[in-house]
Amino acid sequence: MQRLALFDLDNTLISLDKAFKVWADEFATEHNLGCEAVDWLVALDRAGYPHREQFFTRARDHFALLDPVDELWRRYRMRMPYPVRCGSQVMEGLEKLRAAGWKAAIVTNGTADNQLGKIQRTGLAEAVDAYALSGLEGIRKPDVGLFEVAARRCGMDLADGGWMIGDHLVADIGGGRAAGLRTIWVDRGTWPGQEHEADYVVTDVPQVMEILLKSG
Repeated sequence: MQRLALFDLDNTLISLDKAFKVWADEFATEHNLGCEAVDWLVALDRAGYPHREQFFTRARDHFALLDPVDELWRRYRMRMPYPVRCGSQVMEGLEKLRAAGWKAAIVTNGTADNQLGKIQRTGLAEAVDAYALSGLEGIRKPDVGLFEVAARRCGMDLADGGWMIGDHLVADIGGGRAAGLRTIWVDRGTWPGQEHEADYVVTDVPQVMEILLKSG
């Protein structure tokens, strides 16, 4: 099996939940919504990964906001790359992986401005060999096509195998398996009791690096 590792972005390489909480605090303050609004926004975010347009439609209706949904969503996309962080252990793990001869790429769903901003501001753009964003490619995970784009940009072919790592059982694990890849599920506790077919289950990315380095 070739040394190819494809990584999801949000809540895999970066902690989106922490950044979202920062944004929710700012949003509630900006609109004078109070502390309970932060809990409501966080709960909605965690209640099944709603598309952001749907998210802001519900938020606008719930809080009787005057701003158009498109404007709320646009400002969210502009802001989110700033509070996002990528931990030093993740960056060091990617460095070790590539030093050992692996190719690493990011495969993520989301709008181009938001996801590209996160990748660039965290330093991940230089820490991986390639990335494939659904907002740029017009293909969303679990569609195998997005995995194919990432592999090709690493100079590799999915037919030769590799790994997909992510926190979403459908987009990442299901999609990775459909692409013929071995999979590692980063369990963030958002799928309690859910059956899965991942090859490995971990709770953080440093554990992923250990598995990959031992396998290769």
